[in-house]
Amino acid sequence: MTDYDVTVIGAGPAGLAAALAAEKNGKHVLLVERAARMGGILNQCIHDGFGLIRFGEKLSGCEYANRYINELKASNVETALLTFVTRIEKNKDVFEITLVNRDGLRTVKSRALVLSTGCRERTAKQVSIQGTRPAGVFTAGTAQYYINILGEMPAKKCVILGSGDIGLIMARRLTLEGAEVIGVYEAKSSPSGLTRNIAQCLDDFDIPLHVSHTVTRVFGESRLNAVEIAQVDDKMRPIPGTEEIVECDTLILSVGLIPENELAETMNIVIDSKTKGPVCDQNYETSLDGVFVCGNALHVNDLVDYVSESGEAAGSSAAGYSANKRILVDITAANDFAYAVPAKLNVNSDAAKTVLFFRSREERDKTEVQVLVNGASVYKKKYTKLRPPEMERIVVDFSHVGPTDQVTLEMREV
Repeated sequence: MTDYDVTVIGAGPAGLAAALAAEKNGKHVLLVERAARMGGILNQCIHDGFGLIRFGEKLSGCEYANRYINELKASNVETALLTFVTRIEKNKDVFEITLVNRDGLRTVKSRALVLSTGCRERTAKQVSIQGTRPAGVFTAGTAQYYINILGEMPAKKCVILGSGDIGLIMARRLTLEGAEVIGVYEAKSSPSGLTRNIAQCLDDFDIPLHVSHTVTRVFGESRLNAVEIAQVDDKMRPIPGTEEIVECDTLILSVGLIPENELAETMNIVIDSKTKGPVCDQNYETSLDGVFVCGNALHVNDLVDYVSESGEAAGSSAAGYSANKRILVDITAANDFAYAVPAKLNVNSDAAKTVLFFRSREERDKTEVQVLVNGASVYKKKYTKLRPPEMERIVVDFSHVGPTDQVTLEMREV
């Protein structure tokens, strides 16, 4: 067995940042990645818009990833590519991690773990689309991989279901490559992507967006030849009699992302039902001592800049991990919030600059967000507009919170 201070699982933007942060704190670090190349999903993101917060300039996803990859190659971080983690067991205060790659099976020991496993896309069956199983039904990320990595054109005439950011970006990308994008259909009453992507990817290319519509059925044997589209009610149930058949050869799905946390579940780490990621404290430590989480494995982020930020924080926390007893206080968000991260506060640790991420449950105008401790406001911020697709970030001083205090988040109209 080989001993490490910190093992990071997943070499996307969060994992790269976590590994570098742990190494800069003087730790012996192993970075494990199942793909042949580090960078994660950024490797197929040739569009720009990355790094505006972190680097103050507009980069493509590949350029953003390469900044971290080059820095990592110049560091002492050990890497294991094309390597899968098949088992993690905690023996006293040490994690035993079983790795499998082309060279066979080996086990390494690590004092702390960082889970940066990213997220995956929902499929057609997960959103209850009925019909046959023809070729031509892709998730947006798969279609992006076909075009940007393989150089293959997956569609000539397509329908996009879901207005998530990847779907919007693919609407533009396919149009630029000569495909006809009939429209983007969204089951919710408002779009799910960032405002800037709606403007730059749909409005600029005259691609129609149809809200309160969904695809209910696909048609075709060897290849998709049509889809059935129906209007939905306020509970997103198809309205009988509104069905319309639209001819197309491709259906692209952008219907949401789910944090990939199978490893966390095998270790019985508590998962948040709202984010689908592990419950953690302000140090990104999960319910299992010594296991930290970051990036899209924790919750789905809008911007890679925030993914890297959480990776750095988790890596630094893992490097400084000690077995000191944690005293956890719940951070309770009102029903106006879709979720808030972190959900716990360790009052036996530094909480002076706690970073909170949250999303509103619905679109809201002129709203004040308050952080309360025992009913008394300790932080306020006013927003002219809040949208569920756009994550918000605040920094709160919780240094005076004690073990018996109650911490709540609230919204009110102003």
